[in-house]
Amino acid sequence: MTSTPLACHPHDHSHCVSSALSAADEVCTQHGARLTALRRRVLELVWASHRPLGAYDILGVLSSEDGRRAAPPTVYRALDFLLEQGLIHRLASLNAFIGCNHPGQTHQGHFLICRQCGTAIELEQPTISEAILAAATDVGFAAEGQVVEVVGLCAQCREAA
Repeated sequence: MTSTPLACHPHDHSHCVSSALSAADEVCTQHGARLTALRRRVLELVWASHRPLGAYDILGVLSSEDGRRAAPPTVYRALDFLLEQGLIHRLASLNAFIGCNHPGQTHQGHFLICRQCGTAIELEQPTISEAILAAATDVGFAAEGQVVEVVGLCAQCREAA
């Protein structure tokens, strides 16, 4: 099970952010990659909540912080780096990014996304990957990657309804 608290439950979110930044330092050191100040800040912004964040949202925050317009290619390069290092995931349906709960481990992305509050929960269920690979193999398909996005209501939004 993941060490990150379940996103839709109240918790000390500063722990999530600090853990993600520590893990990023470790992963980058292991890979011989450089976690620049901008890359680190973009990762911090992605982890600012458990809601996926779009590139232009990140641009807006960065621009407001330093008083000058951040360039889109700069943010996209930082996001590409974080994706390559396995520190974040891209949610295709939302064209947004979410922090990875277990960086440094090879895995596929499986997510529950609340349609009400926007919280995304990364699942750590290897049986999902195994079932997809088995189904693909049965039809002669060579799967190269998986991203499963399930939309619904989180526990808090269901209780509030």
